[in-house]
Amino acid sequence: MDDNRILHRAVRPETTILNSLKQMDDLGVKSLLVLDDKRKFNGIVSIGDIQRAIIRNQSLEDNVQSILRPNPRVGYVGISLIKAKEVMIKYKMELYPIINESNEIIECFFWEDIFPQTPVKPLKKFNLPVVIIAGGKGTRLKPLTNVLPKALIPIGSKTILEEIFDRFVLQGCNDFYISLNYKADLIEYYINSIDLSYNIHFFREDKPLGTAGSLHLLKGQFSGTFFVTNCDIIIEQDYSEILDYHKETGNDITIIAALKSYPIPYGTLETGDNGILLNLTEKPELIFKINSGMYIMETHLLVDLIENRPIDITELIEKSRMEGKNIGVFPVSEKSWRDIGTWDEYKNQLL
Repeated sequence: MDDNRILHRAVRPETTILNSLKQMDDLGVKSLLVLDDKRKFNGIVSIGDIQRAIIRNQSLEDNVQSILRPNPRVGYVGISLIKAKEVMIKYKMELYPIINESNEIIECFFWEDIFPQTPVKPLKKFNLPVVIIAGGKGTRLKPLTNVLPKALIPIGSKTILEEIFDRFVLQGCNDFYISLNYKADLIEYYINSIDLSYNIHFFREDKPLGTAGSLHLLKGQFSGTFFVTNCDIIIEQDYSEILDYHKETGNDITIIAALKSYPIPYGTLETGDNGILLNLTEKPELIFKINSGMYIMETHLLVDLIENRPIDITELIEKSRMEGKNIGVFPVSEKSWRDIGTWDEYKNQLL
């Protein structure tokens, strides 16, 4: 057993939810072992466990033990590698701990060892329309966007647009609707010149209509639930889990939000009447939910959009909220959100 490897992918039961999430981000994984100080197995914490805790407003300073699911899936001494592979594939498990009768961890199978070069597949497949907002000028990325539209900016060997396609195709999606304005001909030419096995539908604004104004052009194109994403962001997440949340809560709009932490390098003071000290917190960390630029929406929201009237998607969300519609927020970790909308963020993606 590789003790160091196992401990590297583990947290203690008293570790905070926030620090567990940060460790996942740092390692680029979606689940961790939970081991006590005697290295006995306590459970497995997944990104889904943490997301459900955030959705129910549980404090991120609570210990991770408080969100562990009962009866985690484990193997026992003597299990064959063939059986372990079957279990990991069936349940899409990043790691599969093997324990003995004393609840001691004897071994752990890791997905990247058993299935190298093969990403963990989504839990469920779905085929919903995906709308990509690609009409903006990308002014924050000038002068690069004087030549290329944001949607065609390269990330590795592909464009950002192709990276977005790939993630939704992996989920089972087959129909993409791309909103165009700035350098529309160039985007159409490039996409039409590559061999894609799914359906691409272009629709053009006559003038800039904001991040939601062009959606009125989709009236009657499809019905029901659909995804909307900006063309300069990527979310590393099983989208079927977000869709399940959207459906289960009966949302009209679900906003995918990235957690963003801002450490304060000073002690902060909370005071009451007459300046009486109520609380002193040493170097706290502020956590915000940031609008990532990806949404799940229902087509009935398109009815009220007015032809050729500019409107941003945030305005549409606020209007819907004021009308009493259900607006939900699904959290993803800070490093699960890749944003190339500014030079600093784009350069980070190239490192």
